Amino acid sequence: MEKLWTGRSSGALDEYADKLNSSIGIDSRMYKEDIAGSVAHAGMLAKCGIISSEEGAQLIEGLGGILADLDAGTLKIDPAAEDIHSFVEAELTARLGDVGKKLHTARSRNDQVALDTRLYLKGECEKTAVLIKDVISALCHVAEANETTIMPGYTHLQRAQPVTFAHHLLAYGMMLARDLGRLEDAKARMMGACPLGSAALAGTTHPIDRAMTAAALGFETYCLNSMDGVSDRDHCVELCAALSVLMMHLSRLSEELILWSSWEFKFIELSDQFTTGSSIMPQKKNSDMAELVRGKTGRVYGDLTTLLVMLKGLPLAYNKDMQEDKEAVFDAFDTAKLCLAVFAPMIATMKVNAGNMLNAAKGGFINATDLADYLAKKGVPFRTAYKLTGQIVAACAADGKALEDLTLEEYKAYSDVFEADLYEEISLQTCVAKRVSAGGASPANIAAQLEYLRGVSDD
Repeated sequence: MEKLWTGRSSGALDEYADKLNSSIGIDSRMYKEDIAGSVAHAGMLAKCGIISSEEGAQLIEGLGGILADLDAGTLKIDPAAEDIHSFVEAELTARLGDVGKKLHTARSRNDQVALDTRLYLKGECEKTAVLIKDVISALCHVAEANETTIMPGYTHLQRAQPVTFAHHLLAYGMMLARDLGRLEDAKARMMGACPLGSAALAGTTHPIDRAMTAAALGFETYCLNSMDGVSDRDHCVELCAALSVLMMHLSRLSEELILWSSWEFKFIELSDQFTTGSSIMPQKKNSDMAELVRGKTGRVYGDLTTLLVMLKGLPLAYNKDMQEDKEAVFDAFDTAKLCLAVFAPMIATMKVNAGNMLNAAKGGFINATDLADYLAKKGVPFRTAYKLTGQIVAACAADGKALEDLTLEEYKAYSDVFEADLYEEISLQTCVAKRVSAGGASPANIAAQLEYLRGVSDD
């Protein structure tokens, strides 16, 4: 296939140079966006009188035929083409002759690829948003079924205070809601300005209507600086950054699922659909899907690093280095979407071992803060109450007792303010129920969190 840039040179590249230069293996997935951009461009050229109305109609019809044939599989993308733009233009020219050659008037592949990438990534953002909402919905579903399932909350991976499994899961729901917002914000910025019409870097001498093509393609306006329009890849970086944060949250939850499904915790059991066995140890049930999500997080981080390093030393305007943008950002989306698609049903189908969670909550003196609060409510200065409680915990630990095991007389040996009502105050159910401050673990707070996240996932 003849190169679009033949003329200045013969276009005969060294075999390996041609392979290095080619991007058709990566950007061929953007054929729909490339054709959509070309249809808008052809319509604008005709309206502005740069080509005739008849030629514009021929181009649009020809492009529609190529799209239909590609969708139907009757036309195959030529792997020998340099890129998807070259392929579509060559196919159009083969069908329309010289009229097809007029399509590229007043544009460059520089603004063309900048446009195609934005349009394609818009669709990827929308697909990913649906998958994020699916995971949030799955978390809400399991949380609703476990609003009263008490478990130990941790800090430093040490048992700290009693919470519910619902409260713990909904924390991840809030993280994912922010991830959704980050992705939507990045998409809005990306679609704020259309690069088409920037041409190679300095604009064009033809009297084009950039506002027309921007509106036709769903942009708010057009890029105000043509050099920025062709050399900007901020949106790729920002989207990869948003996906990196998303993957970090999935990785953290994966780590918890891995811990919780171990024999040492046994808080949950993942479905056989999302676990594997061992080739030598028949008793094993490995949480491989969660481990893979945790591992693939590093891959998305790598995609972000690729973009940052690729861009950091580039002068304006377009440089061929930028061809590397698509492989990185496409991989980040492919990876995140796959992980999200696995995550929602993995969460929805897991078995919750409420009894094991409650038994774990009974150890570790996780109601000690409530004992200190009890004293403070009786008028004991909190720091004094804190010290007294620490002494009681130390004595219980030495004797192998829980706080609930001490008699009232033993408590009174530490302070006369202790009364029989302390046992109700330090029961795990009470400890959770009285966490009434906004955002806490109380039933009313859980209901509010569920309502918020249901709104996010159903939006």
